[in-house]
Amino acid sequence: MLVLTRKAGEGVVIGNDITITFIEARGNAIRIGIDAPRETKIYRKEVYDRISQENKEASQWSIADLDALNVEITPKGEQK
Repeated sequence: MLVLTRKAGEGVVIGNDITITFIEARGNAIRIGIDAPRETKIYRKEVYDRISQENKEASQWSIADLDALNVEITPKGEQK
């Protein structure tokens, strides 16, 4: 992990197209501005972690779940 000290108005550049500018520090909060291409997805870490966890849970399935789903979507005359 890279750790930097910056003052208000200073920033960092990531790659060729992302700039992070430190706006102000007040108490235990820091305001930042992010300039990035519109197609770049930017998430707060706690939101990103939640999305990742929910995606991981959604990808978990058992063969019993798949069999039950197959029974539900197979037309009545075609079930074995």
